[in-house]
Amino acid sequence: MKIGLFIPCYVDALYPQVGVATYKLLKSLGLDVTYPLGQTCCGQPMANAGFESMAEGLANKMDELFAGFDYVVAPSASCAAFIRLNYPHVLKGKHECQTAKKTTDLVEFLHDVLKVTKLPGRFPHVVSVHNSCHGVRELGLSSPSERNIERYSKIKDLLSLVDGITVREPERVDECCGFGGMFAVEEPDVSVRMGTEKVERHMATGAEYVTGPDSSCLMHMEGIARRLGKPIKFIHVAEILSAGL
Repeated sequence: MKIGLFIPCYVDALYPQVGVATYKLLKSLGLDVTYPLGQTCCGQPMANAGFESMAEGLANKMDELFAGFDYVVAPSASCAAFIRLNYPHVLKGKHECQTAKKTTDLVEFLHDVLKVTKLPGRFPHVVSVHNSCHGVRELGLSSPSERNIERYSKIKDLLSLVDGITVREPERVDECCGFGGMFAVEEPDVSVRMGTEKVERHMATGAEYVTGPDSSCLMHMEGIARRLGKPIKFIHVAEILSAGL
């Protein structure tokens, strides 16, 4: 199985250790993993800001760059969701977008495609799971709490395979942290208030760490926690799943 590793902007620029952790984890599972040079932003910021046409060239570039792979795996629910769900619309039927069909977030790839049942690492800490909006509502990494069905969480399923970990979730488990990309820029006061309340709910679980599949959400909450002097740490789920490698 040939895997093309896509590393989104936030990870590449601010959290490169998440990209390294993702690569190590996939390689440890016996996969043929390649990081194609020349990859760029997926185009989500442009499209979300109302400039969808500016994302067309990036979508075409992604299609060319990842043409020879069975799957494109990204440590980002947000970017994976944008590629899979929005690229066909961005390209407006000009050609069939192959990248959209084979792009997955790391969590859903491990859980749904590889169906991982064992991980080598150890992480002896209490962790609170942050369910980012794109992961819940577009990729189905966990079930929205308002649905009258038995709750599931693919993130918790994978974390439970890590030795020594204690996994918890906050009250109002699928509520937005307030980042939302452009929302945090256009409505900063509301964004900070939402993030502050979310951090407090994560802390109420007794967790030492908050984890999740999106560096952008974790960055937003970490910035708020640091400004308020809150004693809680933030770590991408890829770093926990690859612990010990």
